[in-house]
Parts: sequence; structure tokens; C-alpha cells
Amino acid sequence: MTNLPFENITREILVKTDAVSDPKFGCDPFKRDIPKLLDTGIVCLNKPKGPTSHMVADYIKRIFHSEKTGHSGTLDPAVTGVLPVALGSATRVTQALLPAGKEYVCIMHVHDDVPEEKIRWAMNEFIGKITQLPPVKSAVVRKEREREIYYLDIMEIDGRDVLFRMGCEAGTYVRKVCHDVGELLSCGAHMAELIRTKAGPFSDKTWVTLQDLEDAYAFYKEDNNEKFLRHCVKPMEIAVNHLPKVWVHDSAIDSICHGASLNVPGIVKLHSKIQKNDLIAVMSLKEELVALGNAFINSGQIFSEQKGLCVRINKVFMPPGVYPKRIVNAS
Repeated sequence: MTNLPFENITREILVKTDAVSDPKFGCDPFKRDIPKLLDTGIVCLNKPKGPTSHMVADYIKRIFHSEKTGHSGTLDPAVTGVLPVALGSATRVTQALLPAGKEYVCIMHVHDDVPEEKIRWAMNEFIGKITQLPPVKSAVVRKEREREIYYLDIMEIDGRDVLFRMGCEAGTYVRKVCHDVGELLSCGAHMAELIRTKAGPFSDKTWVTLQDLEDAYAFYKEDNNEKFLRHCVKPMEIAVNHLPKVWVHDSAIDSICHGASLNVPGIVKLHSKIQKNDLIAVMSLKEELVALGNAFINSGQIFSEQKGLCVRINKVFMPPGVYPKRIVNAS
């Protein structure tokens, strides 16, 4: 198995009521104009070796002349790979990626000759719940904490070098996993190379480079060619592809944008398999991200009930006034 947990969940869309969205309000995220895209977009960057995550996010800020940028899941300077970087008002959406899980491809160097069978046994011991003490050089308080490794697949063993793919909970230190495998083998081991290949719904299949971003912005400014820029910068809605969703009436949106929670009458359709307290993406019928919240009841109850609270909103992304002020989601 080489899937992160959310990739193993197949959800159906349950239609609670028929409704259409008024074309006069809102916009398909993929049809936003470029200035709006550069304020609400997100980049799946292939971070290069050398700079810190903060440095590359700041460089992207200067490429696009953005007011601010924010990244999800810090990578060490020597580590390359998937680093989602959000632009402008989309920066808060990166927090939705934190519980989604990460995937890495790593080369571990074992410090002595060890039979392959023993290496495979030792690494298999780390699948599941583990307790880690973060490395001395880390960005968190150094105390033991529990993390989960979803899968750890050895791809190749070449002498003392072990190439493996690992899917894990956010906040898992791959460097520490390599060290602890070495301890179990009684000979020591260290992380020689590391690439992140997935961060939630972002992967190495869609990453772009800093040079790509510079070129794409130059094509847009000099030739008014948007194609490459739209390839590099995606709507922030991509960052919630891993989350269960509910879709709401146009008339329910403005009250949510003013801080109201979502009640059952505001729902048009929803994903199956929603559990109480799940993080939920609240979407317009045009697939715009309106807000994030936590489910107050499960999908079966949302579908069958006619009134009552269903999602407690904790983060709003759509500004007020995009949709008209008609409140219908009161219980």
C-alpha cells in the first residue's frame, strides 16, 4: 500500500436538494482573472536544495509581487521536493494540509554490512504508531510525541544504501526514523538523501520549479500569455481536494462569510462518510472555497435532517458581498 489515508477513502456525492448557482455571482475558480489568481492561488513547488522553506516562499513573493506568501510543511535546506506555497489571501489554506499526511523517498545509509532480511525486518518494525524524540536541530519543542507511519516500502537495497518510500503523519522526522532503524540494527544509520513526493493532494506529478515561475510570470507580463502561469499557479481550492465537502445554496454563503455557522437548510449536496468533528470544506455550487469548519453531525444526519447545526465554521476564505445577503440556513 502506497496511499495516504485520505487516498483510500472513496466518497459519494449525496444530493439533498436540486439547486443551481446564479451566474451573476461568484466565479469558477479556474476562470478567475490573473490578478485574482495571484492573490488566491497556490503553487506546488519542487523546492531546491540549499535555501530554507521560508527563503523560497519569500522568493516566490518577489516573483509575483505578492503582499505575502505562506508554505505548508517546512523542509530542511538540504531536502528537496513538494512544498505547497500559497499566495496573498490564500495563505491560511495551508493549515488545511497539515493533517493530510506526507510522502518521502529517502536513501538511508547503514553503517555496517547487514543482511537484507534483517534490514527489511527492522524497517517493518516502524510501520504504524511510533514514538519520536525530534532531532536536536528541529523547529519544535524537543519532547517525545507519537506519530504514525502509514507505509514504508523498500524500493532497492544496494550494499549499505537503502532506497525506500514512506508515507507518514505530518511532523514525522524521516532523519530520526533512519537513526532509530540504525539503533535497532545495532550498527547505526543515517539519512543520506531525502525528497518529499507528496504533501496532501500535492505531489511530484504536478510540481514546478522556481525557474518555471519566473518564466511563466515573464510570459504573462511581456506577451500577455496566461497559459504557463495558469499551469504553475492553481486555485487555492486544490489545497482542499483531500477534505470531505459540503456544497451550499448561493443564499447561504453571505451569512457564512460574516461568521455564521452552517445549518442543515443551507446544504445542497454533501460527501458521504463524513464523521462528527471531521474538518470540512464548505463549497459554493461553482466549486469556490467558502470556508473551513468542523462537522457537528455525520453525513447521514446531514442528509436526513431538516434543521439544526451541521458545520461549525472556523475559517472563512470568501469575502462578504460576493453573493447576495439572503439568509436561508437558519434552523
